[in-house]
Amino acid sequence: MNSNEIEIHKELKKYFGFSQFKGLQEQVITSILDRKNTFVIMPTGGGKSLCYQLPALIQEGTAIVVSPLIALMKNQVDAIRSLSSENGIAHVLNSSLTKTEIAQVKTDIASGLTKLLYVAPESLTKEEYVAFLQSVPISFVAIDEAHCISEWGHDFRPEYRNLRNIIKQLGKVPIIGLTATATPKVQEDILKNLDMADANTFKASFNRPNLYYEVRTKTKNIESDIIRFIKQHKGKSGIIYCLSRKKVESIAEVLQVNGISAVPYHAGLDAKTRAKHQDMFLMEDVDVVVATIAFGMGIDKPDVRFVIHHDIPKSLESYYQETGRAGRDGGEGHCLAYYSYKDVEKLEKFMSGKPVAEQEIGFALLQEVVAYAETSMSRRKFLLHYFGEEFPDDGDGADMDDNVRNPKNKIEAKDQVVKLLEIVRDTKHIYKSKEIVYTLIGRINAVIKAHKTDTQSFFGSGSDHDEKYWMALLRQVLVSGYLSKDIETYGVVKITQQGLDFINKPVSFMMSEDHEYSEADDESIVASSKSSGTADEVLTGMLKELRKKVAKKLGVPPFVVFQDPSLEDMALKYPITLQELFNIHGVGEGKAKKYGGDFVALISRYVEDNDIIRPDDLVVKSTGVNSANKLYIIQNIDRKLPLNDIASAKGLTMDALIKEMEQIVYSGTKLNIKYWVDDMLDDDQQEEIHDYFMESESDKIEDALKEFDGEYDIDELRLMRIKFISEVAN
Repeated sequence: MNSNEIEIHKELKKYFGFSQFKGLQEQVITSILDRKNTFVIMPTGGGKSLCYQLPALIQEGTAIVVSPLIALMKNQVDAIRSLSSENGIAHVLNSSLTKTEIAQVKTDIASGLTKLLYVAPESLTKEEYVAFLQSVPISFVAIDEAHCISEWGHDFRPEYRNLRNIIKQLGKVPIIGLTATATPKVQEDILKNLDMADANTFKASFNRPNLYYEVRTKTKNIESDIIRFIKQHKGKSGIIYCLSRKKVESIAEVLQVNGISAVPYHAGLDAKTRAKHQDMFLMEDVDVVVATIAFGMGIDKPDVRFVIHHDIPKSLESYYQETGRAGRDGGEGHCLAYYSYKDVEKLEKFMSGKPVAEQEIGFALLQEVVAYAETSMSRRKFLLHYFGEEFPDDGDGADMDDNVRNPKNKIEAKDQVVKLLEIVRDTKHIYKSKEIVYTLIGRINAVIKAHKTDTQSFFGSGSDHDEKYWMALLRQVLVSGYLSKDIETYGVVKITQQGLDFINKPVSFMMSEDHEYSEADDESIVASSKSSGTADEVLTGMLKELRKKVAKKLGVPPFVVFQDPSLEDMALKYPITLQELFNIHGVGEGKAKKYGGDFVALISRYVEDNDIIRPDDLVVKSTGVNSANKLYIIQNIDRKLPLNDIASAKGLTMDALIKEMEQIVYSGTKLNIKYWVDDMLDDDQQEEIHDYFMESESDKIEDALKEFDGEYDIDELRLMRIKFISEVAN
């Protein structure tokens, strides 16, 4: 070691207590001490801040650190103050200071006491500050989160664009740009904007070998899936990211109801609550934070063990940043994202209102996320390739990835790709994905009819495969660059030069099978809410016998007591108290109290006799997210309000209102809708339908429609069924 090296190792030990630098830190610091423009690309958690803190502490003058977040600056200033006996060693200069505080900051800088001055980019535009800074010695300017300069970054801030001009006014000072975003496009943008093409560039590897990447299908049961996951990681710290504040609140509530210590965090909460929730998480008073992306900048919690994306993020940078908050201590870090194409379409719709240039960028970034979620290659390889880094198959952490551990089936699809590309070419670039797929499978809709595509010879030429197959292939071909989506008329698919070359000279195209990301739709009110796992058939049989007995004793049809999906759910979750029975699909408090006793007694005996370990993590309690709706419906039916008025007040269709009412009565609550039914049907008609349900084996509306063969319409029968269940069962 030369004397300089010995010197900075001594300073490192003195200020930070470390005896060793991490990764590229030493080279970066040497470059800064040589007063060279320096560009540092280092993943979150790689020790970026030490790169400018140490040289600032040992050089003459004050270093200016530009940072976008007030909270982040405050944390760093506190951290540096704790290293020194002098409070004035580090200061913040931003809009939150009083006149007196500003005067103190200036005094400390002028006297040479202050080594680091953290400023927001907006503060640097104030002339009085610039004039002051021109009069004092500046060691260098560090621009943290430099990707904020680039529109292609995930966190563009217009006020960053002007930094170079302001820095020029401070004289010839070296610039240090630091970022955790490494897409080549953004890097180029940063260097150009800061006018530092000559900078020494240091780029650390973006591979985080201890993180496990997994993407799961987003289904209707996502909440129970998340709860099960968290309960498997009991007592560990985790973050759940959602795109909307409303979702943050509702997920946090569901977790709390299910015995998981969790708090919400989003920009809509007041500053005091936000700070409190953040501290609770840092101090481990709670295990889980449910948050929008407002959370996490500068969260230096080393032992976050999982990061869950409830909604897919808008860009791979965001995804990398957010997952990067897991496992910073090198320990376990599970990154789980839920994906459904529906969410992507929502984001696309949301973007279509923005200026075209912004849309163009937004769509391009989103396509990358889709490709990542749907790819069946190594996710780590895909992610690092996106950041311009090649990853060898046997690299560090190569098997930490769901695709590598469970390889997907691949099938040769060369001929199908040709067929798909020809259709895009021959329909003359007028269609979006849906119409292209419809043309292939031979399905007609209004758009296809208008363009007379259904009269062409190629219409239906791909009917040997289904819509799902073609949609999956189309997305994979888009990702491979043979097709592109047009930006101007967003969504219209066009063929690229590469695609035309492929038609002329086809090569092998291995299409990944599987990765079915379709949401299971639950149309019927009694759609079984079974999580993964199947009901215990022996127990289901016993419960059906018991139901028959109870129904006979009360003189009602068995479905009045409990419906089949409720029994199946009981045989999946084994509730042994009335309290647990409330959480069974389609069973409310009223029903549990009225009929539940015999059922929980039977299940309890069965569990004991067969030594069954109950999956208590499957009993997902609902927060009654719709409870406000339900309460409103119950109260206004009590007041005999017309049903159509109730529906429109809550923005529901009649069908949706009837669904809600069905859920209410099937869960055991009474709804007296006689006043409404009386206007629709006379006494004889009501009696006829009532008798039908009384005698019937099933409460299925299709059966009733068949029985009455057009005498009553579906809504009349559904409303009569509600009246019947309410009177007979509840």
